[in-house]
Amino acid sequence: MSQASNESFYTDKAAIRASFDAAAHSYDAAAVLQREVADRMAERLDYIKLQPQAMLDAGCGTGYMGKPLQARYGNAQLIELDLAPAMLQVARGKHEGGGLKGLFNRLSGRRAVQVCGDIEALPLASASVDLVWSSLTLQWCNTPDAAFREFHRVLKPGGLLMFSSLGPDTLKELRAAFAGVDGYSHVNQFIDMHDLGDALGHCGFSTPVMDMEMLAMTYADVRGVMDDLKGIGAHNLTHGRRQGMMGKTAWQRVLAQYERLRNADGLLPCSYEVVYGHAWKPEARPAKVLADGSQVIEFRPRPNT
Repeated sequence: MSQASNESFYTDKAAIRASFDAAAHSYDAAAVLQREVADRMAERLDYIKLQPQAMLDAGCGTGYMGKPLQARYGNAQLIELDLAPAMLQVARGKHEGGGLKGLFNRLSGRRAVQVCGDIEALPLASASVDLVWSSLTLQWCNTPDAAFREFHRVLKPGGLLMFSSLGPDTLKELRAAFAGVDGYSHVNQFIDMHDLGDALGHCGFSTPVMDMEMLAMTYADVRGVMDDLKGIGAHNLTHGRRQGMMGKTAWQRVLAQYERLRNADGLLPCSYEVVYGHAWKPEARPAKVLADGSQVIEFRPRPNT
């Protein structure tokens, strides 16, 4: 799709980095949904045969999945990558630890390596990792195709990409509350699951598997919703957002419109459409030599696991 058709999805990368840097020390306390999604993703690895030598946590945040991935694949080198340096500092602290265990991890090289970078332009060598894990990061990309192409590039043939993202019905209640208040963008936009699945194929991945589920958080008031979004650095970061404060009258209208959505338990819902996907980088078959001496390399897709 062209940039013009994607403008409503475009986020400000500089603002994203600043927002997540600011949220680094409040993130873990507020990231209930993020941990739940990562745990559900990890359960899917139980059904996939994989013994990686190197793995990339692309968009690692504060490193919640670092130790579980290392525990699952004990001999693999873990690379934790994030756009926000402050997030990486928190992640590094979780690995270093103290005492003999911390010393052993540092001396044995088992400590994860933290790299500051953008998943749309990975600072890694081609064919350097066997697993790319990316939980709730793709939704911050302006062009997910670019991220998929980079994931495909850094994966070795036969490597696995496993990811989660957010779909269009995410924050639908908040979007309804802001509807008609003014002409600004107030809620981040998210890309449909089917578009992400199509992008995987276009970027060279084989046997993609996609599915979706709706998860909901509940709150006593709208301020709780907004505080949680701020706490994880996930408030509105689109290019069309308002730069100044919203007026009191407009804010009261937002509150009134959200209040209409209280459920039977008297709580305000906040919905998340969680999209899961995994796909393989095809394995190269031995080259066939034609009569004229030229070579043809075929690629064999991994079985649909």
